[in-house]
This record gives sequence, C-alpha cells and structure tokens, in this order.
Amino acid sequence: MEMQKLYLLVPLAPLVGAIIAGLFCRVIPRWVAHTVTTGGVAIACLVSYVIFKDVMAGNTYNGPVYQWLSSGDYHFEVGFLIDQLTVTMMLVVTSVSLMVHIYTIGYMQDDPGYNRFFSYIALFTFSMLMLVMSNNFMQLFFGWEAVGLVSYLLIGFWYTRPTAIFANLKAFLVNRVGDFGFILGIGLVLAHFGTLDYAAVFAKAPELAAHTSLELFGEGRGVALMTAICILLFIGAMGKSAQVPLHVWLPDSMEGPTPISALIHAATMVTAGIFMVARMSPLFELSDTALSFVVVIGSITALFMGFLGIVQNDIKRVVAYSTLSQLGYMTVALGVSAYSVAIFHLMTHAFFKALLFLAAGSVIIGMHHDQDIRNMGGLRKYMPITWMTSLVGSLALIGTPFFAGFYSKDSIIEAVALSHIPGAGFAYVAVMAGVFVTAFYSFRMYFLVFHGQERFGKAAPHDHHATNDEHAHPAGDAHAEHHGLAPGQKPHETQWVVTLPLIMLAIPSVIIGYIAIEPMLFGDYFKGAIFVDAKAHPVIEELAHHFHGAFAMATHAVTTAVFWLAFLGVALAWFLYLKRPDIPQTIQARCGFLYTLLDNKYYFDKFNDVFFAGGARLLGRGLWKGGDAGLIDGIIVNGSVHLVGWFATLVRLFQTGHIYHYAFTMIIGVFVLMTLWVTRA
Repeated sequence: MEMQKLYLLVPLAPLVGAIIAGLFCRVIPRWVAHTVTTGGVAIACLVSYVIFKDVMAGNTYNGPVYQWLSSGDYHFEVGFLIDQLTVTMMLVVTSVSLMVHIYTIGYMQDDPGYNRFFSYIALFTFSMLMLVMSNNFMQLFFGWEAVGLVSYLLIGFWYTRPTAIFANLKAFLVNRVGDFGFILGIGLVLAHFGTLDYAAVFAKAPELAAHTSLELFGEGRGVALMTAICILLFIGAMGKSAQVPLHVWLPDSMEGPTPISALIHAATMVTAGIFMVARMSPLFELSDTALSFVVVIGSITALFMGFLGIVQNDIKRVVAYSTLSQLGYMTVALGVSAYSVAIFHLMTHAFFKALLFLAAGSVIIGMHHDQDIRNMGGLRKYMPITWMTSLVGSLALIGTPFFAGFYSKDSIIEAVALSHIPGAGFAYVAVMAGVFVTAFYSFRMYFLVFHGQERFGKAAPHDHHATNDEHAHPAGDAHAEHHGLAPGQKPHETQWVVTLPLIMLAIPSVIIGYIAIEPMLFGDYFKGAIFVDAKAHPVIEELAHHFHGAFAMATHAVTTAVFWLAFLGVALAWFLYLKRPDIPQTIQARCGFLYTLLDNKYYFDKFNDVFFAGGARLLGRGLWKGGDAGLIDGIIVNGSVHLVGWFATLVRLFQTGHIYHYAFTMIIGVFVLMTLWVTRA
C-alpha cells in the first residue's frame, strides 16, 4: 500500500505544481511559480529513483487505482503498470524534465509569460508520466492526447506570432491524423478482446491472432487481425514520433521556446511512440507484416531526414532534423524485434539530445537571440562551458566509442544486420549511410558555431533561405524583434542556471551507455516487460554472441566500417567548413536542383498544402456552394418559398372578389362532380 502511494505521488507532484502556477499565474511571484513546479518535478524524480530500486529488487506492480466508467460488460479503469520498462521511462522523463525546469529559470527570465510557461511544462511532465505508467489502453490514450494538447500550447506559447500559431496548428492537425489510426487500433482491441487491460489483451493475443482476420475486401480476402491492430497503433506512433510522412510538424515546432524543444522533442513526447510499440511487443511479435512496415518507415526517416540537416542554417532546426533521424533509428530497431535496443537508444538519446538542444539555447542567449549559424564562429573562446558540453553531445550523437550514443547506435546497426525481416536489407543500407550523414551535419554545425573565424554582427546572406523559414521569422526567442549582436559586441557565457543543466546532462551522455548496455540488452533487465519470439526473431540472442563487454565493444569499434564512416563525416565537415569554406558554395551552385529539393524538405509541405489543405478547401467550397447554397438554400429553403409563391399566384386568379366569378366556379365544380358520378355509375 505504501508503494502505491508513491506511484501516485510521481504524476501528482508535477500536476499540483502545474495547477498552482497556472491558476494563480497572475498573482504569485515568479519565484513561487518556478519553485512549486521545479519542486514537484524534483519530488517525482526522487520518488522514481526509489521505485526503480524497488523494481530492481523484484517488486513489480500491475493494478487499478480506481474505476472511471462502466458500460455494460466493459470497465474502464485508471491503473499503473510498474515494471522495468516503466521505471526506465519514468527516470528519463523526470530527470530530463528536472534539468529543463532549472534551465528555464535562466532562459525565460525576461519573458512576461514566465509563470504560464512553468505551468505548461509541469503539466506536460504529468501527462507523459500518466502515459508511461498506464496499464491499459484507455489511460494510454489519455496521456497520449494530453501530451499532444500541452505540446500545442507550448509550441504556440508566443501566441502573438503568426509563425508560432501556424506551427502549433500544424502539429495539432498532423497528430490528429496519426491519432485517428491510433484510436481505430484501440477500438479493434476493445471489439475483439473485450477489454483494454494490457495483461488481458497480451494473454489472449496468440489465440486470436491464429484464428481471426478482418475481411476488408470481401469473403476470404482480408487482413490478419493482429496486423491491422499493430499497423493502426503504429500510425499513431508515426504521428507522435514524427515518422515519414507524418514528420512535417516537428521542425516547425522549433517556433516554441528552446526548453520545450529539449523536453518535448528530444526526451519525452516524440519518444512516446517508441515506448508504445515496445510496450505492445507481445502484439507486434505476432505480425511480421507489421514489423516490416515499421522497419521500412523507420529506415526512410533515419536517412532522408538526416539529409535535410545538411542544408539547415538555423541552429535549432539542425538539431530538430537530427532528432527525426535518430527517431528513425529507434523505429528500425523496433521493426527488427530489438525492442530493448530501441529503448536503450531512447534513453541515451534523451540525454545527449536534450544536452544539444539546451546548448543551442545557451548559444542563442549568448548571441542575443541570433540563431543563424552563419553569423557565429569562434564561440569557444567566449562560451567555454557551452563549447565543451556541445562537443560531448555531438560526439555522443555520432556514435564515438565510449560515449553513450555509440553503444546504442552501434547495437541498432548490428541488430539490423542480423535481422531477416523483409525490408531489413534496405534498412541496413539506410542506417549505415545515416552514420556518415549524421557525423557530417553534426560537426558542420559544431565547427561553424564554435570554431573558425568570428562572424559576429554580420548579416546573413540576403536571400529567402536565410533562416530556412518561409515565414522569415526567428524561431524560439523571447525578443525576436531585437535579435543579434550589435557591431563590436561579443558573445558571453550564460548564467549558472543554464550551464548547470548542460554539465549534468553531459555526464550521462558520456557514461550511461557503458554502464547500461550489458544489463539492458543482454541481461534480465527487461525480462517480463518486453516480449520477443526468440525462435522467429532471434536478433538479440545473436547479438549477444558478438558481445564481449562494453570496453571490448568500444576498442573493437575502430576496426568497423561504422567508425570510419563517422570519422569521414567529421573530417569532411572540417575540410569543407574550416579549411575550404568556398567549396560548399560551389557545390550548392552546381547542384542547384538537389539543394532546392532539400531546402524545400522534399516538398512534403507543398504537397500537403496543395493536396490535403487545398483539397479540403475545394471540398468545403463544393459543399458550401453545391450543398449549402445550392441544395439547402436554393432548393429546400428557397424552393419551398417559390413553390408556395407559385401556388398562391395560381390561386389568386380565382380570388377576384366578383360574385359572378364565384357562382361560375361553383357551377363548374358541380358539373365536374356530377360528371364523375355519372361516369362512375
């Protein structure tokens, strides 16, 4: 019973802080708002560590908290499933969220919406915790939609900006597409299983998978039930975890303040889809078709979103496309049944990507809110802490041996190489090519920002690609109208509430992979929390045969193609942007079509605007003119008026007011009646 109270304390502590800061944001001082929200998240973080120790001692939990609704034979409950997968996510969410809360104290100090922002990020933490701690689909969907709602509020936090409103509306609409598939999948689960409880669904799944199909195309032609459920659930994950083609919202979401870029788009909301598929591993293991679909989508995202990072000049957008690419890596791992590897990469990525986002925010502060990396250079002299922590994050991102990202990223690549799922061959080519691309764009940004000649106070080239933003609006600063350093002004290191989280995140970005790889991938850490059909998908077992310890894995890496691809990416970035900066401009001029294609993000936005948005407007116009104006107003409403008018005009001919006309009418009437009577007789 005592542990159940602790379980409740984890999500409720941030919720209480969010309520206080939100409801009383206009009356309480700023220090109260950041104290109650940061304190609530700190309590959740500490309690999560206590629960983690309890779970490691073998004490898992699966049970209801209360029954929310009963409808016939269906019961909808709020409950918790506390196991190794859950506590891993709880630790990641609360740890990163705590660092973001501390960082926000410095980053948002001059913003008039200070209290409101703290309320939002604490509410987001509550929503994400409810999602990962749920033991049933209903609560999962509640958390799923709650994080979507709060992300909408955070992306459009500066609601006076048209670009921010455009970005949050875009995120909201794209996620509705994914969530439509998600709710259909949950509906299929309820219809065929009769329950939304994870344990009951997982227990009945093998039996239903063997005998049940959905006849969508006539008798005898259908789709396996489990394939339909898994693909529909994964469509939800494609929206939340920004997989092609539902990825288009995430880069534009950089319009929100930098702290939410780290919280939502590195460590929490975008990983909800990855967590959900890992949690649903007992279902996905029953459908190779669904796994192949996951593999192909993930590999396309991993490679082609990485290409887009090469042409970005906004520092936050480079990191955003890096997030898209790394989410693709996690998705590929899920598709080859390496669920534990996907969660491992989710954890390591959460730390080093949050570090990179917050470091980018520190650079933005030091540069007086100029985000164009072409206006930077040489910042390592002025911002040494940001420089070192950015280097750590970049090395972890590209998979440098002994850094956290190396262990998780290399494990994904090896797992894909060992897989026989249809599509794994294409995925292997994509993730290998992605290694070079990731190293290149990561260190392109690093060298342009921290090394080379100083370019302060110089305007970016006056072209429409200056910020890679068709709205020509700097994303993510509180004082957009006064961004950039004045001539002669120098950058400066940020205050301790900004740099402390950078240092705290840099530590796990280095060591967490070395510590966690053996228990998480090759031990019993996820036993009972993640299910893999070892006979059909023996990837993890085969991976274990090649593993001889974390140290040996790192030292052996220098002989692998992965290491040299990353090295070549870094070397090429150094050569092109430090030694011969004239070459990239020449390449851009000679490869104009390719650059235009990448700069326009493969025209996904244009296609969506013309086909979906334009189609919706066309359909609306047709329903308005044809349905509303033509059918309803023209025929039903106005038509009935015209009919009555015509009949009244006809009747008016006989209403003259003359007695002899009425007498004549009566005679004619009597004559007609008598004629009918005689004829009938």
